[in-house]
Amino acid sequence: MRDYNYLTVFVDRAPTLLNALGEHLFMTIVAVLLGCIVSIPLGIYLTRTKVEWIRSTTFTIANIFQTIPSLAMLGILLPLLGVGLVPAIVALFLYSLMPVLRNTYAGFNSIDQGVIQSAIGMGYSPAQRLLQIELPLAIPYIMSGIRLTTVYIINWATLATLIGAGGLGEPIISGLGVYDKPLIFAAAALSMLLALAADFLLGLLEKAFFKKNYGKKKKQMNTEV
Repeated sequence: MRDYNYLTVFVDRAPTLLNALGEHLFMTIVAVLLGCIVSIPLGIYLTRTKVEWIRSTTFTIANIFQTIPSLAMLGILLPLLGVGLVPAIVALFLYSLMPVLRNTYAGFNSIDQGVIQSAIGMGYSPAQRLLQIELPLAIPYIMSGIRLTTVYIINWATLATLIGAGGLGEPIISGLGVYDKPLIFAAAALSMLLALAADFLLGLLEKAFFKKNYGKKKKQMNTEV
C-alpha cells in the first residue's frame, strides 16, 4: 500500500525519479551532441555544394526521419539493434538531425554576401572566413535549431522505456501498471520541467550568442570596410 501522495512522492520516490531523470538526460545529451556533430558540418557543406540533387536528397532523407512516428521508429530499429540504450539513442539521433541541419543551412545562407566579399578583400583565408566571420554570424540560427531539437528529444525520449532504455518514461509506465497516479504525475512533471528548463536555458544562450557575435562581427566588418 502506498503511503505517499502527490506532494510527498518527489521525496518518497526520489531514488527512482532521480535515476530515471539521469537516464533521460544522458540519452538527450548524447543524441543532441551526435546530431550536432553530423548536422552542422553537413549543413555547411550543403551551402557550398553546387549539386542540387545532393542538397535536395539530404533534406528529404532528414525530413523522412523527422516524420516517422516515434513508436514506428522504435519498431523499425528493434529487430536491427535489439533493445536497450543503443537503439533508443540511434532513434533520438535520427530525430535530432533535421532542426539543426535546417537552421545551420539557413544561418549560413542568411549571411550578407557583402560581408563575405569584404573578408575576401581583406585577405581572409577560407578557413578564417568560416571560423571568424561565417560561423559567428550563423550561430544564432544554429542555437535556435539546437534549442528546438533538444526540446523535441526530451519529449521523444519518454518512449525509450518501451525498448528497455529507461528514462522518465519508465516510472510513467510502471505507474500505469499499478495505477500509481502520484508516481505518474511526478515523472510526467519532471519531463515537462526538464523540457521547459532546456528551452529557457538554451534560449538565454541563443540570445547571448546573438549579442556577442552577431552585432560585434557586423560592426567590425562595417568599420573595416
